[in-house]
Amino acid sequence: MVLESILRPITAVKRPWEMFFYGAFIASIGVFLGYWIFRDKADLVMIFLTTFACVPILFHAIRNEEKNDVELEQETKMLKKHSKVLLFYALLFIGITTAFVVWYVVLPPDMSQVLFKQQIKTIAQINTPVTVQATGQAIGTSLFNKIFFNNIKVLIFCILFSFFYGAGAIFILSWNASVVAAAIGNMIKLGLTKYAAAGGIAKIFAISQTVSYSFSRYMIHGLPEMFAYMVAGLAGGIISAAVINHDLRGDESQKIILDVSTLLMIAISILFFAAIIESYITPVLF
Repeated sequence: MVLESILRPITAVKRPWEMFFYGAFIASIGVFLGYWIFRDKADLVMIFLTTFACVPILFHAIRNEEKNDVELEQETKMLKKHSKVLLFYALLFIGITTAFVVWYVVLPPDMSQVLFKQQIKTIAQINTPVTVQATGQAIGTSLFNKIFFNNIKVLIFCILFSFFYGAGAIFILSWNASVVAAAIGNMIKLGLTKYAAAGGIAKIFAISQTVSYSFSRYMIHGLPEMFAYMVAGLAGGIISAAVINHDLRGDESQKIILDVSTLLMIAISILFFAAIIESYITPVLF
């Protein structure tokens, strides 16, 4: 595949920053091909096209991580190896999100509404207020429980997708990237409308402030959540590769199970703290 030849797994691990540009590039291609060829379903087709371009490189990376589990003896060394893959996972996600934000903002409103139709509906459902007749602390606890257990459900899907489809978790990450991008892009558009009458340095300052505020509003808890999904996806992918390679039948099975269990515990812990940030810290700051 042409896109796969642009960046190889070994190169990506050594120079993970390239994944940001790769993610932005394939997301941009997905946006325009989705709108051009499948306009009525462009909101989902662009996610599938972005996912297809990611799968080969991530699949090979996950296979390499499973081999590391078999070869390395200490769990700390395994986690150190995993951290490099997770870094380019994270930069890939940021690249995809940034591209979606840019196109949401710069494209004509009628075009962006078509491209992000399902994402906008999802945001509306998420933002539907929940009526709670209780104290502020009870409301905060209820919001935390809702966020945390919903994120756990997404995490389970990441594990299952990775287990059955190898690098399948990238579909969920791409979808979440598009939802976050639509939320950020909408906030940026509102800010740009507000400061449309400003001029000169004041307008530049207002635009930069709006962009930084919009990204911070969602990324302060969104990035930890996505990182937890990446860790879970890596765990599911390692198990999938181990089953394919019949490594769970040999003496190395204990190392693989220990490594996967450790990754899942890390993912759940990250989700717990991300839910705290989203429930108690983000509302105060924003």
